[in-house]
Amino acid sequence: MSKIGIVFGAKSFEHEISIVSGIALKKVLDDELIYIFVDKNREFFLIPTNKINSKLFSSGEYKKFDKLHINNGGFYKTALFGDKKIDVDFILNVTHGGDGEDGVLASLFEFFGIPFIGPRVEACVVSCNKNFTKNYALSCGVKTLPSSHFTKNDKVKIEGFPCIIKPVRLGSSIGVSIVKSQEELSYALDVAFEFDNEIIVEPFINNVKEYNLAGAKANGEFIFSIVEEPKKEEFLDFDKKYLDFTRTERVNEAILTDELVLKLRENFSKIYNHTFDGSLIRCDFFVIDGEVYLNEINPIPGSMGNYLFDDFKGTIKALSKSLPKKQVINITYDYVNKIQAAKGK
Repeated sequence: MSKIGIVFGAKSFEHEISIVSGIALKKVLDDELIYIFVDKNREFFLIPTNKINSKLFSSGEYKKFDKLHINNGGFYKTALFGDKKIDVDFILNVTHGGDGEDGVLASLFEFFGIPFIGPRVEACVVSCNKNFTKNYALSCGVKTLPSSHFTKNDKVKIEGFPCIIKPVRLGSSIGVSIVKSQEELSYALDVAFEFDNEIIVEPFINNVKEYNLAGAKANGEFIFSIVEEPKKEEFLDFDKKYLDFTRTERVNEAILTDELVLKLRENFSKIYNHTFDGSLIRCDFFVIDGEVYLNEINPIPGSMGNYLFDDFKGTIKALSKSLPKKQVINITYDYVNKIQAAKGK
């Protein structure tokens, strides 16, 4: 049995979603879970697993528990005779949105040499920015829908309606709107720019086939989830998607041809590449006239996408034993010593 540090919360528009995701993992992992909460001030707290509930955070009661700090090799709490390290085998990064998916925490974990499951810094860069995601996908040979990119100071010109407007850096459908006419555009832009200073505009295709596929790579081999066809609505807004983060029961598998499943897996593998080594990710795809298009990459999916796997526990265990290792760099100061020696002659 592993000791898994669940890091969740953080300074993000998706802070509350992260709390729900973290708590949901209690139902699907039978390892020893050590909960490490990051509050809005980016302070770390050790939350007893038997005490954790959502009200603990909304009420501020979490502050009565041990405060932690991060240092070489892990998290520590201040004890009577010096710092005491929190004993975990690895960290599972369950922070959605800012801090978690944009690379802030990943850079901390990497800097302090803490083993963790989650996207590394480069993976965060290409997945948290929808504009970068499209360019990355195209470079991997994966198709995406055409889009236009605008900043807050640009004059937004729409080529046709209906279209969908998305803040560049947010997930969970926050700030996203379907715009069906010019009259609806101004309000949708105000909503999107409230959350980000950049947006992308894509054509909205009604009744498009959408499929979700999650997976990870362990020992050089891919572990794929089932393919899910999300419940069809014109648009899954924040409130509807929020329910996904509480899911712990396996969903029904989409009824697809072997050929289409293979296509989805091939496109997933191209996206995962080596960029997402050490991560469990979910890719959301569109299928139009038999062609696969990437919609978005979820580098830290809600509840870690546990409901898509036949053996979620086994996937996490295999992934934890296949985390990427940093290159060892020996600092010898040979160059500096040669300079000093030359000056002494």
